[in-house]
Amino acid sequence: MTGNTTAGNATAGDTAAGNTTAGNATAGNTTAGNTTVVVIGGGYAGVMAANRLAGREGVAVTLVNPRAAFVNRIRLHQFVGGTHDGVEEYGKVLAAGVALVVDTVAEIDVAGRRVELTSGDAVPYDYLVYAVGSGSAEARVPGAAEFAYPLGGWEEAERLREAVAAAPVAAPVTVVGGGATGIETAAELAEVGRKVTLVCGDTLGPSLHPRGRRAVAKRLARLGVTVVEGPGAKVAEVTRDAVRLGDGREVASAVTIWTAGFSVPDLAARSGLSTDSLGRLLTDETLTSVDDARVVAAGDAAAPSDLPYRMSCQAAVQLGPQAAETVLSRIAGERPADVEVGFVAQCLSLGRRAGVFQLTDRGDTAKKTYVGGRAGALIKELICKGIPWQLGQEARKPGARQWWTKDAEREQLVATAGARGGEARAIAEQAA
Repeated sequence: MTGNTTAGNATAGDTAAGNTTAGNATAGNTTAGNTTVVVIGGGYAGVMAANRLAGREGVAVTLVNPRAAFVNRIRLHQFVGGTHDGVEEYGKVLAAGVALVVDTVAEIDVAGRRVELTSGDAVPYDYLVYAVGSGSAEARVPGAAEFAYPLGGWEEAERLREAVAAAPVAAPVTVVGGGATGIETAAELAEVGRKVTLVCGDTLGPSLHPRGRRAVAKRLARLGVTVVEGPGAKVAEVTRDAVRLGDGREVASAVTIWTAGFSVPDLAARSGLSTDSLGRLLTDETLTSVDDARVVAAGDAAAPSDLPYRMSCQAAVQLGPQAAETVLSRIAGERPADVEVGFVAQCLSLGRRAGVFQLTDRGDTAKKTYVGGRAGALIKELICKGIPWQLGQEARKPGARQWWTKDAEREQLVATAGARGGEARAIAEQAA
């Protein structure tokens, strides 16, 4: 988990989300008889899990997060473009019974059942929910680390917003990455008058259906975005004032924005827990760590049966409450249910006046059907407003969400991958 402790060792004061402590782990202490659950990460999955747990008698919940406000990541491109604040008060989305510790986790002491904080404090736990989320992937292209601005988290968005604001309006801006984040960022900046080039690599919006992709391309063209795609459009080098492509072309760029891929924190690996090749915590189909039945994962940093879901808010708000249900089942001495997550759509904003709502099957494969234009923008905005409401609803009424979108094909995928899920569960049960 990355991020800086926001304020020394002083208590930041009481909030509607419980006692908020900066760099002080005393908020993690509980009264005798309670089962202590620590949630690492205050994003979509972590907040959903904490809220689900907070309403249960005999369960004390502590949420550890590096910042004192909830970051609504699906609005970060708007924050950069100056059309939204990008954050919400935790008091609006987090249950009052959750103790919020504002600090960064340095290591998980699995044997000692506690999390070590960068402030020097430690928070003990009986069960741990690992919901550290994701961030920008390391840019391995020469010059990218020095001259490009990633956009995977709040601090990166703040730096990028400052860089965009400091550049003249006519200065060229280049966005690298043709996925959802790149498309939305390019559109947002173009709509406010910036001269934008979107370098996609091979394909614009590769996860979209060709019909949805054409709608995106049409809107970007209308906004004046220059889209560069095809075999020669991969970035070979980034300099202070240009982006050089593999085919030798050079794109002038006063501000280069890097949205090509995501990664996860290495906290699990550093703590001796098994991970997949990207660093996501390996779990069985109940989201339980293959190493320890008291560690449960949720969100972008979970890899159930080594078949992780797409990193997304859509998956996180389903995984969070189910991770909490796994913890509650283990507290009760019952076998947890297997996770059920399915997708409905991929939704892109294309500025404030247009969007594309791309329907998908439960496995996240795009269908022909999409909703575009102003209607697509309206749906996207309703989703962006609805996510904080959904988190708040779970805070007010823990267990409010009782249905999950199921992907029937996943069961076959798990079976095809072998008995790894079942073996992982057996290992976790033995460690309990």
